Amino acid sequence: MKNIDSVHHVRGESIFIDDVKVPENTLSAYVFYSPIASGKILKLDFSEALKSKGVKGIFSAKDIPGENQIGGIIQDENLFAEEEVHFVGHPIAIVVAEKYLQAKEASKKIHVEFEKHKPILSPREAAEKKSFIIPPRIFQLGNTENAWKECDYVFEGKVESGGQEHIYLETQGAVAIPIENELLKIYSATQSPTAVQRTIARILAISMNKVEVNVHRLGGGFGGKEDQATAWACMAALAAYKLKTPVKLILNRQDDIRITGKRHPYSSDYKIGLTKEGKILAYEVTFYQNAGAAADLSPAILDRTLFHCTNSYFIPNVKATGLSCKTNLIPFTAFRGFGGPQGMFVIESAIHHAANEMNIPVSEIQKKNLLKENDEFSYGQKAVNSFAIKSFKLCEEKFELKKLQDEVEFFNSKNFLVKKGLAIIPITFGISFTTTFLNQASALIHIYTDGSINVSTAAVEMGQGVNAKLKRIAAKTLSVDENRINVDSTNTSRVANTSPTAASKGTDLNGFAVIDACNILLERLKKVAAEELGEDDWTNITFKNEKVFDEDEPTTLTFTEIVRKAYIKRISLTAQAFHSTPNIYFDPKINKGNPFAYHVYGTAIIQVTLDCLRGTYETDFVKVVHDFGESFHNQIDIGQVEGGIVQGIGWMSSEELIWNNEGKLLTDALSTYKVPDIHAIPKEITIVPLPYDKEKLMNDEFKDKIGPLNSKAIGEPPFMYGIGFYFALFNAIKSFNPKINFIYNSPLTPEKVLMMLYEN
Repeated sequence: MKNIDSVHHVRGESIFIDDVKVPENTLSAYVFYSPIASGKILKLDFSEALKSKGVKGIFSAKDIPGENQIGGIIQDENLFAEEEVHFVGHPIAIVVAEKYLQAKEASKKIHVEFEKHKPILSPREAAEKKSFIIPPRIFQLGNTENAWKECDYVFEGKVESGGQEHIYLETQGAVAIPIENELLKIYSATQSPTAVQRTIARILAISMNKVEVNVHRLGGGFGGKEDQATAWACMAALAAYKLKTPVKLILNRQDDIRITGKRHPYSSDYKIGLTKEGKILAYEVTFYQNAGAAADLSPAILDRTLFHCTNSYFIPNVKATGLSCKTNLIPFTAFRGFGGPQGMFVIESAIHHAANEMNIPVSEIQKKNLLKENDEFSYGQKAVNSFAIKSFKLCEEKFELKKLQDEVEFFNSKNFLVKKGLAIIPITFGISFTTTFLNQASALIHIYTDGSINVSTAAVEMGQGVNAKLKRIAAKTLSVDENRINVDSTNTSRVANTSPTAASKGTDLNGFAVIDACNILLERLKKVAAEELGEDDWTNITFKNEKVFDEDEPTTLTFTEIVRKAYIKRISLTAQAFHSTPNIYFDPKINKGNPFAYHVYGTAIIQVTLDCLRGTYETDFVKVVHDFGESFHNQIDIGQVEGGIVQGIGWMSSEELIWNNEGKLLTDALSTYKVPDIHAIPKEITIVPLPYDKEKLMNDEFKDKIGPLNSKAIGEPPFMYGIGFYFALFNAIKSFNPKINFIYNSPLTPEKVLMMLYEN
């Protein structure tokens, strides 16, 4: 179960963007960006900066030969500001010098004058002023207006969820190297190599085949390098193209935090209606998404929020409205969960509110409304192979929920200044890009004459272990030792037209493409083996542990021998395969369809201990039943669940982004922005795989409708368990202060907790 990348990381042998060996004449770049959130550029003077030591050039919008446009979904984001700036951090120019510090010092000599405008900072203010990225989006099921009169209880409330900084270990960066025939080779820290390639071509007014993008690995991504990495690669490419010299652009940590996008903050209103037994009959929600100054991926992220607005519950009458609000903050971007957590947090808040008002356990409402087989989501898809009830029930029984609840109640009755809180949270997360055409991938596989194998795909390794998984998929399909296989870097010249490594689809899409390419090669090798054995029917030939079998009987032939014989017979030992996820679609005109290949389910119980004198807290345990499918790399999958839980708890607890009233980020360093450290990690994390019926896995109704080798996606779903931390902590606060108002505002930092504990 070893992940070879981990060994290289520990030894310090892994190559990241700043480790790429560059030519001796490579220049360094520094980004000059807007210090104000909104305004008009009245004067921009580079003359003094250009005289600075080591400076080779300064480039701005006027130097772009093509389009000054890097927008993906919507063409609304320029690479460099032209007449106006729209957020603190809006790039205006890059300074290129012999050394990084020379470029940075020279940037201080750029003279710029602004006519300052009053910025819009909150999504609700943007909505009032009709400042939207796209028109409102509405998902509906049933009729909420007719349903309210049938409800015994109706509750309304407001939810605030904060943003989140990615804090990937490796900051944003790129290296651009001009090569012969006016070609550019780009080393980019990106999750989207093709987006970088396409956008550079647009900026420079050249064809895409003139741009080669290579990604060896990333030092973390979490969505922060899906769209946001493009700008820095474009800037480096522009400078290299103009100067005919290699250019390196690496953001320092503070600039990375200041001028790159983060998780979207949301402000939301909900209305929930229930029967006296706790059955949810109606749910209305309006999401005010703070998109920032440009679209980036906000429309798709808002859609994901709407897709997951009811989490693991079937509610017959739903109306969910999404408003993507344009403000004067940094364009917010993808982050693990991609809008799903923001939607799920609101429904869990609404249920928590209702349960407390009705004086019944939250878990009672949760259990009564869990998705059953063929229940319909608000977007029209049916819950097929639903494990919402199964995972909740197993978690409840396996970890003895009732006993844990009784223990918390007893502890709180005996302690005044220390309280415990417990919460249970189910999750249901759809797997696929909701933009249907992105669900495609290719694989290129070479078998060399010594039997070694090289695999190239569109998947970007960023710490999630996709390379180890693809290696295992190839080894299992070809029935060879993993040591034979090398997974190559992601390169647009080897595998073209790639989709981002995102949406938890890296292994699914590329893994299926690898299987298809391996099967093409296997068929060729089996035919060669059949000829060598004098057999007419090659379909009886199989490979097992690098040996050739005929009708399940071992022969003397080996994998390497057959490879060599295939080469001598002039049989191609290279295969390319393409995979697209079948049977998915979504019609944005009516907001109905079948957007997900499948769903991942799970349930977690979280317990916290709260110091009511200081407002500090710790997580006692997280106990999880998770839907892995049939995991084929247990070490990586468990690690992803653990990491997702901790990152989710960070979003709900200490990670708070604060801007002043002029749009300047105040939490722009690790001294002011608190990420979970070793002391914040739960004392215990217990993960139990949801058991699968092996026979069901092979049924036609189920087979090949999840991930490769019957696995399920693992990247994003575990993040949502962290939401349960919020309610566990909220329950601990309520135990100390029963008069607390139901205002749901995350993250629950110690400062907020202290105020809530002593709220009158």
